[in-house]
Amino acid sequence: MSIEVPIDELLAQVDDWGWCYLATVSDDGRAHLLAIRPVVVDGALRLEVGTGRARRNAVARPEVALVFPPRVDAAEHDGYSLVVDGRAEAVADAIVAITPTSAVLHRPAP
Repeated sequence: MSIEVPIDELLAQVDDWGWCYLATVSDDGRAHLLAIRPVVVDGALRLEVGTGRARRNAVARPEVALVFPPRVDAAEHDGYSLVVDGRAEAVADAIVAITPTSAVLHRPAP
């Protein structure tokens, strides 16, 4: 079950969700996940990813996903995960900015 989230609403809600997984793809096609807390800056989600695999993957293949798991301490999320697709851009040695292209609230169907 999915509910579309407009990008402007997504950007206003990011702080409420806290941390997420950044999903990137390696040279050999394997998924790589990094648990991280994004910050909204100038309409993008800025992530301090370091200089390792996540940054290399995002620069080489900039189509990425962010998955914010449901928060058990926040009743307003009602068991939904927030899934965001976006395009990554390196903005500093250890920082990438993700420009969201779509977002949905998602949970298993009852």
